[in-house]
Amino acid sequence: MRNKVKPFVTLVGAGPGDPDLLTIKGAKALAEAQVVLYDALANEEILTYAPKKSIKIFVGKRKGCHEYSQDQINQLIVDNALTYGNVVRLKGGDPFIFGRGSEEIEYVESFGIPTFVIPGISSSIAVPAYQGISLTKRGVSESFWVITGTTSARKLSNDVALAAQSSATVVILMGMSKLEQIIALFQKESKGETPVAIIQNGTMPDEKIGVGTIDTIQQVVTENKLSSPAIIVIGEVVRESNKLKGFYEEFIASEIR
Repeated sequence: MRNKVKPFVTLVGAGPGDPDLLTIKGAKALAEAQVVLYDALANEEILTYAPKKSIKIFVGKRKGCHEYSQDQINQLIVDNALTYGNVVRLKGGDPFIFGRGSEEIEYVESFGIPTFVIPGISSSIAVPAYQGISLTKRGVSESFWVITGTTSARKLSNDVALAAQSSATVVILMGMSKLEQIIALFQKESKGETPVAIIQNGTMPDEKIGVGTIDTIQQVVTENKLSSPAIIVIGEVVRESNKLKGFYEEFIASEIR
């Protein structure tokens, strides 16, 4: 059977969560898939774009949800491509933004299997945008950092300390388990009053938001029972969001009381 198929793998970014944020090109690729391997962060509603007869394989990959190791996922992609032909690897957000997409592509290509990448809308940009946070609002922020909160060694990225020294907006992915350390680094730079927004399940119906400052955000997280998956946005642009003004004004009022 393997000799009769033409293996081909397409890496598709599923976007930040809302299934309507999948790209048209991504939907077209799914429509032709014989096999779809999808992550926990890829909205399962997106699978409706794939043919009913296609094989759908859940491969996990989020905190507390590791259905397969990365090595096993790599091999699954290759095995299914050689067996069935057209494989779509569906990954949350953009597959090249802390998604290990390049590792998967390199492994697949080492077998001589053609690949193609369809970018996705990264949660690092889309989730703040949904809350009216302009990461580079004119006159407020001239740049932004996107940093992983947890490295492959399960440690906080050293780049967070560097970002804390800058005037840039800072967006941290996978950082909730390291929130205390993140706060300490910003406090060390005398940035206790810097606004912070934490957005859980961004762009989804069960989205939750907490707004505060570096000095108070841990209390906000506890009160609102915020947890992963969430994005941490640090910077004056949080205060500038019209959509979040209600959250921020409520926070200020509680501080006065």
